[in-house]
Amino acid sequence: MSDISDQLFSVKNQISQACTRVGRTDESVHLIAVSKTHPASMVREAFVAGQKEFAENYVQEGTDKIIELEDLRKKIIWHFIGPVQSNKTRFIAESFDWVQSVDRFKIAQRLSEQRPRDMEDLNICLQVNMSGESTKSGVTPEDALLLCLDIAELPNITLRGLMSIPEPGASLQSMKKFQKLFLDIQQHLKRHQFKNRFDTLSLGMSDDLDRAIEAGSTMVRVGTAIFGPREPEVIEEEPEE
Repeated sequence: MSDISDQLFSVKNQISQACTRVGRTDESVHLIAVSKTHPASMVREAFVAGQKEFAENYVQEGTDKIIELEDLRKKIIWHFIGPVQSNKTRFIAESFDWVQSVDRFKIAQRLSEQRPRDMEDLNICLQVNMSGESTKSGVTPEDALLLCLDIAELPNITLRGLMSIPEPGASLQSMKKFQKLFLDIQQHLKRHQFKNRFDTLSLGMSDDLDRAIEAGSTMVRVGTAIFGPREPEVIEEEPEE
C-alpha cells in the first residue's frame, strides 16, 4: 500500500476504536479528508484507497482540483471549510456540495441565490466560535439559534448542522457544551418543522479526534495525518463586496 493508503487506514482505525470506546458505530462518524495545499493527484490516490469526502479551505485551489478531477465529480463529495468571502460565494455555490463555514445570514442568502437550480441543495453548516478567540471565524453561541432559524427558511440550501474549530487542547467538557448547543437547536428546528436535516456536528480534527467523537461529533476533519505535512499556503483573500 502507498503512504496515503496506510495513513488513511490508520486514521479510520483510530475513529473505529474511538467509536467502540463510547458505544457508537463506525458509520456514525464521517471522515473528511482535508486536502488543502496538496495536489489533486494525492486526492485521487486517497479516493482509490476508499476515501470519498474531501475538504478545501481556499476557493481557487478547491475549484481547480474539482475541475482537474472532473471524472470523479459524481463520486466525490466536496466540502468547503474556509472563511467565506461574499465575493467568492458564486464559485462556492456552483462547485461544492457542502459549506461548513457559514457565519452570517448574508453569506447563506448569497449561496441560496447563487446555487444553480439544476444542482441538488447545497448542504450548510453554521460555524460557531465556541472559544471566543478573536482569530477564529464563527457566530457566537448566543446568536446561533436565531441565525439557524433564519437560514432554515432559505431555498436551494439545506441546513445540516454546526461546525466549530476547538481551541488547542480543548477539554471534553467544552466539547460537550457544543454538543448541547447542537441538540438544543435541533429541537427548536423540529418544533418549527422547517425544511432541514439538522443532523451534523462537525467538530474533531487530528489532535482532538477521540474527544470529539466522545462529545458526539458526526464529522471529523483530518488533513496532515492522511496527506502528510502541508505545503506553504497561498492566501487568496480579496476585498469583499
